[in-house]
Amino acid sequence: MAKELKKATFAGGCFWCMVKPFDQEPGIISVVSGYTGGTVPNPTYKQVCSDTTGHYEAVQITFDPEIFSYKQLVELFWQQIDPTDEGGQFYDRGSSYRTAIFAHDDEQRKIAEQSKLELQLSGRFQKPIVTPVLPAEEFYPAEEYHQDYYKKEPEHYNRYRIGSGRQAFIDNHWGN
Repeated sequence: MAKELKKATFAGGCFWCMVKPFDQEPGIISVVSGYTGGTVPNPTYKQVCSDTTGHYEAVQITFDPEIFSYKQLVELFWQQIDPTDEGGQFYDRGSSYRTAIFAHDDEQRKIAEQSKLELQLSGRFQKPIVTPVLPAEEFYPAEEYHQDYYKKEPEHYNRYRIGSGRQAFIDNHWGN
């Protein structure tokens, strides 16, 4: 009998920085960079960056929940972002760089909401956790050159991750 694979969708700012942390975990089948949450079908990167589509840059993860649970995915997601920033992530500003958890079903929504509450109550952040939990919508894969960017352009990826302020933020708040 084939295993039942699930999908998880997260927006965490620049999707280049959201692939590698998930891609390296056991039970992760694929991590696809793309766009979701907006009104324009099949948007291009240029359209999404114009802040006129309503789309978020996001990653859609196909995973085996028997090996890596949705709860673990959500916990890893929090460790990649600044969940207190409504205007984007780090160097990247604008609506396409906002954060969100896109729940694919009621169970995912409950897990994500509970995790968000636990993070807020933990005192790890001084400001409120503003990352919303939203219903999953149509997901449009990004152009091929954006897929697995950390593998294709490792030097640029590493410079970007450090230069954007993301890595310092993660190190400061999570000690990763």
